[in-house]
Amino acid sequence: MKAINLDLKNLNEVFPDDFTQEQIAKAKTLFLKKLAEDSHRFYGGKIQTAPKAGVFGFNWFNVWYTPGVSKISTTIRDNNDMSFELSNRGNLVGVVSDSTRVLGDGNVTPPGGLGVMEGKAFLMKYLGGVDAVALCVDSKDENGKNDPQKIIDFVKMCQHSFGAINLEDISQPNCYKVLDTLREECDIPVWHDDAQGTACVTLAGLINALKLVNKKIENVRIVMLGAGAANTSVARISIAAGADPANIVMFDVHGALDRDRRDFQQDPMYHRTWKLCETTNPKKIQDFDTAMKGADILIALSKPGPDTVKPASIKLMGTKPIVFTCANPVPEIYPYAAKEAGAYITATGRGDFPNQVNNSLGFPGILKGALMVRARKVTDEMAIAAAKSLADYAEARGIDPNNIVPTMDEAAVFPTESADVAMQAIKDGVARNIITRDEAFEWAKKDIEYSRSMAKTLVDEGYINEPPNAILQDALKWAIDQVS
Repeated sequence: MKAINLDLKNLNEVFPDDFTQEQIAKAKTLFLKKLAEDSHRFYGGKIQTAPKAGVFGFNWFNVWYTPGVSKISTTIRDNNDMSFELSNRGNLVGVVSDSTRVLGDGNVTPPGGLGVMEGKAFLMKYLGGVDAVALCVDSKDENGKNDPQKIIDFVKMCQHSFGAINLEDISQPNCYKVLDTLREECDIPVWHDDAQGTACVTLAGLINALKLVNKKIENVRIVMLGAGAANTSVARISIAAGADPANIVMFDVHGALDRDRRDFQQDPMYHRTWKLCETTNPKKIQDFDTAMKGADILIALSKPGPDTVKPASIKLMGTKPIVFTCANPVPEIYPYAAKEAGAYITATGRGDFPNQVNNSLGFPGILKGALMVRARKVTDEMAIAAAKSLADYAEARGIDPNNIVPTMDEAAVFPTESADVAMQAIKDGVARNIITRDEAFEWAKKDIEYSRSMAKTLVDEGYINEPPNAILQDALKWAIDQVS
């Protein structure tokens, strides 16, 4: 068996030479899952709390705690906004979930979401220089039904400890009510990353993909598979960015969305989805393959594949088709299969394929930008500004069909995005702290460099140990055995 490097850069090269592309894709997924389980067990999770102030002598305990800290309490009492300056609140995000729709696994129970929520906190710190804490809550009522009001009440009670709230993996339609209510009733940004974050980065990829195929967003025909929080937000943000709703056909598990979908009209919690029913698919196309004939773009955020979308459907699309299949953990169709069927540009939500259209490119920079100006909310215009920032950054350093968006290891993209979001917040009138773009960029850049440097120092000094090589090799062997 071939050896795998600790940095995983040779992941595509370690599988048996006689493996097909489909076997390699399956083996990679299994390997990453097994490595995740064993590595999380080795470290006991991936986030810890560390002080940011020093202890320079015994009496400093009296500064950081009693009696000195009394002055902090009374100062904030007299002016609550001072909490952003005198505590970590101004750089702290609460990642809130009831774990009812985690990735492709569905309802995993409240503690089952901790791995994902800690992952969000990990990425926020490393990529955005933002501190975050996982808060997995039980939203069930006395009848065992998940009640969105419980999440709303929880966030409203704890909002005073945070500079922003990141909602995550809440099933629909509860997620809509939770977001819409909290955006209006909280005095800090409440951001639904599955919806707004996915929409932002998808739009960034779409902007650059359209440049490469020389098409305009207002003219293209778009087919959307999946009508959950993510894809309905992609549709809404894309329309706000110029897409013609009359050229969009969206499908869910019950069929196409159009004016005849009274199930959405009758449920007020689906009011955003019903608006899409009213404005998209005016021809009332009902068949997926009929919609795909001559289509320019497929955006799928639905059931994990790899056979959810068939190659035959891709073959029906128009010239130089763009195919975003972003279900996790397995895309609706693997990129190689979509390319073989005629796709010109493909994207997924995974980093082990070209063009990772994943919200991890969005939320660290967006939330950092919102926090720096103490925004009261994250507007749709801020999300669109982030999408354009990501697209412009990628275009400036060069794009091609396999490279349409930045990657997470391009550190400079995040302060750039943060600064652009901060400026949009000021423009939208939701910022309490007015700063220049240069100030925002340097602030974010400094905090991100600090976070990355701290992580590197912890490894270099032995406070974070490398996982034993046996963990990697055992995971690789197990994955190969499962697929062979």
